[in-house]
Amino acid sequence: MDNIEKPKADLSELAASQIPEAEQLAQQGKTDEAFEKLLSLEKQSRVAADLSSNTKALSAIVRICCQLGLWTQLNDYVTLLSKKHGLLKQAVTDMIKQAVECIDKTPDSATKMELLNTLRTVTAGKIFVEVERARVSRILASIKESEGNIAEAFDILQELQVETFGSMEKREKTDFILEQMRLALAKSDFSRAQIISRKINTKFFKETENQDLKLRYYNLMIQYAVHENQYLQVCKYFRQIFDTPKVQEKEEQWTEVLQNIVYFIILSPYDNEQSDLIHRVYEEPKLAKIGIYKDFLKCFITNELMRWPKIEEIYGHLWKANQFFDDKSEEGKKHCQDLHRRVIEHNIRVIGGYYSRVTVKRLTQLLDLSSEEAERFLSDLVVNKTVQARIDRPAGIVSFKQKANPNTVLNEWSMNINSLLDLIVKTTHLITKEEMVNNSGLAKAV
Repeated sequence: MDNIEKPKADLSELAASQIPEAEQLAQQGKTDEAFEKLLSLEKQSRVAADLSSNTKALSAIVRICCQLGLWTQLNDYVTLLSKKHGLLKQAVTDMIKQAVECIDKTPDSATKMELLNTLRTVTAGKIFVEVERARVSRILASIKESEGNIAEAFDILQELQVETFGSMEKREKTDFILEQMRLALAKSDFSRAQIISRKINTKFFKETENQDLKLRYYNLMIQYAVHENQYLQVCKYFRQIFDTPKVQEKEEQWTEVLQNIVYFIILSPYDNEQSDLIHRVYEEPKLAKIGIYKDFLKCFITNELMRWPKIEEIYGHLWKANQFFDDKSEEGKKHCQDLHRRVIEHNIRVIGGYYSRVTVKRLTQLLDLSSEEAERFLSDLVVNKTVQARIDRPAGIVSFKQKANPNTVLNEWSMNINSLLDLIVKTTHLITKEEMVNNSGLAKAV
């Protein structure tokens, strides 16, 4: 909070006369006299609590140092004036802002680094200049990154908890957090990147003017999710990008994004959520414009077996041209392997739907795998509770009969007993009826 006491004296006239005189002295080379005059005015206005005059005096000192290239004096005066007793916080804030604007005017990197360090020092621990400290730190981090010191750049930004800065605008705050995320990913600190990402409220991206930040955020989240092999999350992040109006305006952009949505929904392990999402993606109207991808996706929705060699022959050129399936990188190789795995898992689910029992030999023929590989894939699906199956190794038979729930078994037994009792009662009535008919006929005959 700024000092809110009323000015004890109005020194605006004195400031209006002394500041031009000081600037004229500085232009004549008499910088010591100029600074002495301005420091005197600064002290008088500070004691008198005249915010306007004090701000003008501080700004004049910084302006003269910047214009004449007096960088050493600038560092000294900024340090000195930010430690004065009874300083006016708003005036110091304006001085720091003006000093920040001088950073780009420095003649060399050494001078720039010295000024940056000075500003970081004088703003440390001062809430009223926390925004300026964040901006200076970002400039310093950018310099460190350009020098190849990514870890040091990340550490500089990491120490700032901008989400607690009440004086920083929400857009700038989000932009700063995204920069922290980017450096964390560049440093391969994926755990930290995930923690930082939680500081951003995605509702902020609903506003049209924040589309650029939305795209940056979800592209960073895609990098994280791809590294963690969270394929379903990657698909969801791409869907958020796809739904952005800025992307929808350009066909080449939404086409590429939609292609990646298809790839990653296919790569996602099968469960209820994946099954629901893959059908929603298949029903996307714009998918029809890239028909071959819709056909590729249809293979995983239709309950029919797929032969991997045939799939690779028809659609292989599609994923091999995609950056996420680059066989030169470890991640790309893994994605190709996982794609093959999803084809096999789909085939096993289809077989489980049509067969109650099947021989291992026949299963290997249908899956185009060896018996060991078929058993391994089947076991993984059973462990993940995707299918219900049992393998009888001595007999060489796989049973896909689902294990009945105890409640289901009990209900079925109860229904069977009721049916049996109803049948007994009905049979008893029929027998009694026949007996009565027969007895009635004998009595008439007698």
